[in-house]
Parts: sequence; C-alpha cells; structure tokens
Amino acid sequence: MHTYTAPLRDMRFVLHELHDSAALTQPTQITPELADSILEEAAKFIRSVLLPLNASGDAEGCHYENGAVRTPKGFKEAYKAFTAGGWGALDADPAYGGQGLPARLGKLVEEMTSGSNLSFGLYPGLSHGAYLALKSHGSEALKELYLPKLVQGSWAGTMCLTEAHCGTDLGLLRTKAVPQADGCPVSENGELPGSEIFPVRR
Repeated sequence: MHTYTAPLRDMRFVLHELHDSAALTQPTQITPELADSILEEAAKFIRSVLLPLNASGDAEGCHYENGAVRTPKGFKEAYKAFTAGGWGALDADPAYGGQGLPARLGKLVEEMTSGSNLSFGLYPGLSHGAYLALKSHGSEALKELYLPKLVQGSWAGTMCLTEAHCGTDLGLLRTKAVPQADGCPVSENGELPGSEIFPVRR
C-alpha cells in the first residue's frame, strides 16, 4: 500500500526559516501561525481523502465510455471536496474568486497533493497552469470568462499533445511552431502543429 506523510517539519523550515514567512505580505498579509494551520489542514485532507485513492486510481485508470471520460472511483467525489475546501484557489487572485495567499504556500499544498496522489494532482495542477497562462497573457474578456470558473474548479484545464504517437513522452515531439505574419502558427514543414486533427489555414 502506498504511504505518504506530508513533510510538515521540512515545509515549515523552508517557509519560516529560509524564506522568512513573517515578511509574507503580498498579495495578502499572512501570519506564520495561519500558514502552519493551512498546511496542517491540507495534510489532514490529503491523508484522509487523496491518499486512499492513489493505488486504486492507478489500478483502475480512466475509461472512455459513450463519448465521455470516466475517472476512477472516488475521484469525482474527491475533486468536489478539494474544490469545496478551496485548496485549488489558495494563491489565485481574489478578483476571480481566489484566496490571494502567497504562491509559495500554494506550492507547498500542491507538493502534498502530487506527493500523495499524482494522478489526482494533475487535475488541479493543469487547471492552475491554464489559470496562470490566461491571467498573464489573456485578454480581459477571456479572463472574465475563464478565470472564475478555473479558480472555483467548475471548469478544468488540460494539456493536449499535438503528435499522437508521442503519448506522454514529450521528448519525442519534433514539431516547431514558427510565427507567421497573420498570427497563425505554422511549423517548419509548413503544417499547423496538430494538423492531423485540425485543418491548416493557408
């Protein structure tokens, strides 16, 4: 059976001693005591909800049935509990429904999530990646449409590979996008990355 105990002592050392948590005032003032409480509660949630699903989730995997992807048993309920607890919104901007806590605190909770159940951790992890990309580079219209949903967890981000033969081995990717005058990315061989799925605009 997979075991995991959140390394709270090490995390506190990094947060308080190496990075001086007393100076964490941006974007929200947070005391060392509050930071410790958040980490302790995250560890409890992860130990009781996510860790028990790790082995069974890997053994069962996801299934494609009747046009829908089915996650392993328990994952749907765990995701609802995760989002209801606000764990995916810790360091997100309050303007979009986040808690506005320091990113380093969010990273420690992300480390616990992935350390206990990496298969589950990809769901909020990829959503947070989409959140960061849109927040940094999206138009105001896109931010208003997507960010609140990503932060609250009702919508999720994902990663799409454009070369089907690669599976999860990103090292096999050989496509290179080159900017064009009209803004449409075209690879060096003249085709849009993923053109086996999406038609190329010429």
